[in-house]
Amino acid sequence: MIKRLHHNAYRCRDSEETRRFYEDFLGLPLAHSIAIRTTKTGRDADVLHTFYTLEDGSSLAFFEAPGMPFEFKDQHDFDLHIALEVSAEDMQAMHEKGKALGIETRGISDHDFCRSVYFRDPNGYVIELSTREPGYDAAMDPARSGAREVLDEWQAGKAG
Repeated sequence: MIKRLHHNAYRCRDSEETRRFYEDFLGLPLAHSIAIRTTKTGRDADVLHTFYTLEDGSSLAFFEAPGMPFEFKDQHDFDLHIALEVSAEDMQAMHEKGKALGIETRGISDHDFCRSVYFRDPNGYVIELSTREPGYDAAMDPARSGAREVLDEWQAGKAG
């Protein structure tokens, strides 16, 4: 039934500031922009919706809605992060680029089945660039990883 991710959408403070990070820094092309003046239900709106395309055809999308309050806050990795897959070479290059440009850059972190570098975008969201390591396929195969058993043990530990 579900084929793949179409897009994830997030609020942004400023569409141009967001574009500079996602297009100029990360290299995701701005593919589509929609100025929404009236919603499909007929309500007045003042919103810009932008889409940045990933190599697989999916998108990251953002809404700038200046007249609608939204609490922007720096996200902790455990609260929310956007993880994007890259090659090992690209991850290293982006790590160096982020540091050189003064963008908050953390890592490179070894998670056994993948390695990751982390940035903070202008809206406070954590962006993870991740590369697959040997053992990735086994870690992501529920028949080999024991994912359900780990979840069941976690749940059982919470019951007490």
